[in-house]
Amino acid sequence: MTEIAPPATTTPPQGRPVRPPMQRWPLSVLEVFELTPRMRRAVFTGETLDGFQHKPAQDVVLLLDPPGGGDPLRRHYTVRSFEPAAKRLTIDFVLHGHDSPAEAWVKAARPGDRIEVGGPRGRTVFNPAADWHLFTGDETCVPGVLAMLEQLPRGARAFAFLEVEDEDEFQIARSEADLALEWIYRHGPAAPSSPALIQRFKDFVFPEGRGQAYVIGETSTVRAQRHTLLARGLGKDQIVAEGYWRPGRQGGHDHIWDEAEGPPGPR
Repeated sequence: MTEIAPPATTTPPQGRPVRPPMQRWPLSVLEVFELTPRMRRAVFTGETLDGFQHKPAQDVVLLLDPPGGGDPLRRHYTVRSFEPAAKRLTIDFVLHGHDSPAEAWVKAARPGDRIEVGGPRGRTVFNPAADWHLFTGDETCVPGVLAMLEQLPRGARAFAFLEVEDEDEFQIARSEADLALEWIYRHGPAAPSSPALIQRFKDFVFPEGRGQAYVIGETSTVRAQRHTLLARGLGKDQIVAEGYWRPGRQGGHDHIWDEAEGPPGPR
């Protein structure tokens, strides 16, 4: 186990938090298989994983060799599950169909292939103090949301709206919570500002008590949903909002916050 140091800078960009170094984990592939027509699962192991600790929905940073050489490409992927005793780490990859570096890697991956990851990182984690929980996002958030749902305690109240391309992308959610899960099928590719997800948030009736919302997915959709929740009375501390992707962006996540709030802390 080593560490990934952040890029050296003498003065951090104004308003941007300084990230601490990430631990680095060498992994090898145990198996790779199709989970749904547009999602592929890779299961890894590593000798040093006995020191790996994460919270459901946190991610790791894949370090991918770029074509032609050079510095590794960094791509964030949610940890779908981790089995400490077996040292098995599982990641689900959405197949968008455009052969991004990570997509090309997982399509070609075979047992025994090696890769290094950094982390774990991420602020999208379960809040046990809330009376009810609201989860939402597109296929990019499905691994993280299902991971959190599986960890909810018996009797917890949870609501989830997950938008995917079609019925073939349905997955069984195993949870002991009092869960209302709604799959939204758009019958087309993912696009910015999802009308179905934005409207579903406007129509959602808040239960009694103090809620916690976990809003993940395409950046403009997440931003619109966050604004809806704020307008309807949820406090900023009751909303975790993170953009997993947006058109034109390669790697990384967008942290959704207002200019008046200042940037969030290091993830």
